Amino acid sequence: MEQVSTQRLVSLDEEPPLTYPDIGIIFPLSDEKRSDKNRSSLFRKKFFPNTNLIQWNDWHWQLFHRITTLEQLYVYVNPTFEEKLALERKDWKFPFSVTPYYLSLINLNDPHDPLRKTIIPQIAENLEGPGEAADPLSEDHTSPVAGLVHRYPDRVLFLVTNFCSVYCRYCTRSRLVGGHTDTSEIHWEEALDYIASHSEIRDVIISGGDPLTLSDERLGYLLARLKKISHVQMVRIGTKVPFVLPQRITASLIKVLKTYRPLYINIHATHPSEFSEASRQACNRLADAGIVLGSQTVLLKGVNDSVETMTDLFHKLLTVRVRPYYLFQCDPILGSAHFRTTIEEGKEIMRGIRGFTSGFAVPAYVVDTPKGGGKVPILPEYEVSHDEKGFCLRNYEGKLFTYPDVRHS
Repeated sequence: MEQVSTQRLVSLDEEPPLTYPDIGIIFPLSDEKRSDKNRSSLFRKKFFPNTNLIQWNDWHWQLFHRITTLEQLYVYVNPTFEEKLALERKDWKFPFSVTPYYLSLINLNDPHDPLRKTIIPQIAENLEGPGEAADPLSEDHTSPVAGLVHRYPDRVLFLVTNFCSVYCRYCTRSRLVGGHTDTSEIHWEEALDYIASHSEIRDVIISGGDPLTLSDERLGYLLARLKKISHVQMVRIGTKVPFVLPQRITASLIKVLKTYRPLYINIHATHPSEFSEASRQACNRLADAGIVLGSQTVLLKGVNDSVETMTDLFHKLLTVRVRPYYLFQCDPILGSAHFRTTIEEGKEIMRGIRGFTSGFAVPAYVVDTPKGGGKVPILPEYEVSHDEKGFCLRNYEGKLFTYPDVRHS
């Protein structure tokens, strides 16, 4: 059996130079990595002066010390008027939660910090816009058993938990996640039985909530059960853990995941500011374990809605072997209008990326259509016209070219 190191994640404060003994090269830390180290270290020392590095790098400690109330938030940041109004509401349905680690990535003095906008509630969430719904994708109507969505012929979405360490304010499943008690596991057996009895299902996407917040034992049990179903050819996990709780990617978790390869993990990535040395280590550990990594990003107004930001994000993902997979138009959940760009703005971003960088850095821009229609790709207008001589196509520079698409008898 392959040996797996039990060494814990090194802390940002302890990060040594990168050493490659086989070739005798030592690389000093880059300025960017030193910035990561200093930012995390200063945050911990200021707000958790009695917490040592071992505690900080323990994912259980991070979960236990999540910030979930306005009173707790005041310790770290002065809320804006809109944030304060939102957090003071007693009838707020979608809870607020952030790990100390993820909060350390935010510029606490900047109310316009992009990550801050995605995690701290704003009163705009209380406004219901046209076409918005609690379940805009009609997942509940394509759910044959609790916790399972069967929309496409050969694959299912398995919602195994309703818990996340950090709650994104634009979450498509805000109607389901965030409860104080996680009851999702009660429905596992019924969902597993459904998958086993439907031989057309070859692909299972494990999501939630965040599946990587489950214990190693529960996650291992789930993967083992799916592995025994002969017609299930691939298993995917959707998670944001490597960017919000990278301490969770432990050697023991890696050992579990490696046992059930081939395994695919799609990581929810929002903004280049999420990259720290801890998150890079988490992604590289997963990739080193032979797990295929992709990313999913939601286009958000005022957060990542520029060519420069998206290009930087996708380039950074590739440096840690995460292939940009989907760029989602923000779903019309209740209270999300302040996050949504127009589709035309999304097309402009894609037009500014494609051709100006490598194809590996270009995800598919999609709309997950309301009422359960599934994902539809959205492309800028590259096809100008066509006739009996062929197609007139516009390239990334705006130049026109003709492709001779002529049928020969």
